[in-house]
This record gives sequence, structure tokens and C-alpha cells, in this order.
Amino acid sequence: MNAGVKKNWIKRTLIIAGILLLAGIGFIRYLFSQKYEDTATVKAEYSLTAVQLIQEFKTNLAVANRRYTEKIVTVTGRVSEIESADTTVNIKMTDTTSGSYVIFTFQSQEMKMVKQIKEGDSVSLKGSCSGGEYSNILDAHFINFKRCTIN
Repeated sequence: MNAGVKKNWIKRTLIIAGILLLAGIGFIRYLFSQKYEDTATVKAEYSLTAVQLIQEFKTNLAVANRRYTEKIVTVTGRVSEIESADTTVNIKMTDTTSGSYVIFTFQSQEMKMVKQIKEGDSVSLKGSCSGGEYSNILDAHFINFKRCTIN
């Protein structure tokens, strides 16, 4: 390869790398600056019980994920567990027959209302479904929700 061709090849590679770097920075900036409408003001696309939702995911995981992922869903059920962390609280609703569960993540702005909920309470929660998965280790399905609110 002669020096002129090598110089052009390096120049093109640097230009392409620069373009890819700028595109990557733009994409990351878009992801981190994304704003969501307050879940409390959004009308739920689906409304069902925790047991019904779990059953749908157990019946056909792929179909249920296509139907519910990134959709606002209202789920009614009995609180089986509450997990607190520094800035979040997770509320679980478990199907006692299978061990499968739905888990709702609440952010700090919802803490005051969430702290009033106790294990065993029947509640209606609304959030954006992140999808469900099956755990071979737990031998159970779990469905995650984000940006949750008490309905």
C-alpha cells in the first residue's frame, strides 16, 4: 500500500469514527433526557388482577410481552411483600400456587403514599410494564413494572 492510499484510508476511518462517536453521544443524550408523562394522569390500556396477568405470562410469555411491554397497566391484587431501598420501594403481588409474581417499583415522589400500604392489603396499582421473564432457578415467572403509582 503506498503512502497516499494509506493516508486516505486513515482519514476516512477517522471521519467515520467521528460520525459514529457523535451519533452515539446524541443517542445516549436522548435516552438520558427522555421525559415520561406522569403515570397517574395516563389512562391504563389494560386493567386486570395480578393472578390474571401472571397466568397470561405463564400461558405464553412471548405473546404477553408483546401485549403489555411499555404499556400502562392497572393491576389489582393482594400485597405479598414490600421491599424498601434508599430511594425506591418495591411492592410484590405473588401467585401463591406457582410462586410467580408481579413487582412494582415506586420512586421517591410516591414514598409517602406507598408507606401507608402494608403486606396483606388489597390494592390497585398502575405502572408501565417492563415485561416478564421466566426464572429457571426460581421456577417462576416474574413481571416488572416501572414508574408506578397507586391507582
